[in-house]
Amino acid sequence: MSAECETEFSKDDPMFDGHFPGDPLVPGVILTEALAQTAGIAAHPENSKTRFLLSAIRQMKFLRPVRPGEKIILRAKKLGEVDQLLQFEVEAVVDSRPVVTGQLVLSAR
Repeated sequence: MSAECETEFSKDDPMFDGHFPGDPLVPGVILTEALAQTAGIAAHPENSKTRFLLSAIRQMKFLRPVRPGEKIILRAKKLGEVDQLLQFEVEAVVDSRPVVTGQLVLSAR
């Protein structure tokens, strides 16, 4: 199971008011959440009402800052599953270059 999504954050988004004035960056926690949501899309069985929660963040690396207005490609690929836990390899890409890589674990509810 895998999924690919894309997003972009406007420079007018209020999160940039304090992160950082004069040098806006997309916060790492926002990029991680976007990747978790992409993994949730990859994990979601057709016509299922299963919910997934982020349970673990593993080996997350932020390779370069992401700026407002940049188109971000988000990818998640399922690596394995044990009981209700699903592990994904994730990456965010800007201009064909990885900007975030890592692994996330989701739990089914």
